[in-house]
Amino acid sequence: MIQGVRLILIGRQGAGKGTQCQRLSRHYVVPHISTGDMLRAAVREGTELGNAAKQVIESGRLVGDEIMIELVRHRLSEDDATTRGYILDGFPRTVTQAEALDALTATKPVHAVIDLDVPRELVLARISSRRVCRDCGTNYTASGRERHPWTCDTCGGDVVQRDDDTEESVSRRLDLYETQTAPLLEYYGSRGRLTVVDGSASPDTVFARMTAAIEAAQRAQS
Repeated sequence: MIQGVRLILIGRQGAGKGTQCQRLSRHYVVPHISTGDMLRAAVREGTELGNAAKQVIESGRLVGDEIMIELVRHRLSEDDATTRGYILDGFPRTVTQAEALDALTATKPVHAVIDLDVPRELVLARISSRRVCRDCGTNYTASGRERHPWTCDTCGGDVVQRDDDTEESVSRRLDLYETQTAPLLEYYGSRGRLTVVDGSASPDTVFARMTAAIEAAQRAQS
């Protein structure tokens, strides 16, 4: 039987993290823990942490380290994460969060920290070509040869480019990501814990590279 894994996955928007997290989650039989999803669920359910986060979000500020660390602490204590492991997507985002996670996982350390690296130009092209149905949310990739207006194959609704998927908007988000993530990559890299995986190949090739990197990290810890 394939053993589980405790994994942190880092990568730019559009690097393919969502696709690989789903595949890795099935392969290792561990939960994919997206802090964005977790935060939205806490707000929706009206938990104490969710209400605190909601106030921060509504004031236009970023949710701070303390709230995010507490959310992750609770999530990692649940049965599905304590048995075989987990894949953390979106956490840690800061060195403070990374240090807190190291303390939380001191008895069962993370096996691997992977940076799914895709060149900025490719990520920019990928996200800028994304289209979505305004009605049902079906996602598409524009090739430049589509008829206009573009209608959804699923429901017949209008297929559009989201306002935050324009090249200018994506470029701003990538600048912010790189500024925020550089210290985190330095934190793990300087400790010899970071593995960079080229994510610019096909999904199957990237998946094979990631599992090889994970298994190498697990062997090194055993």
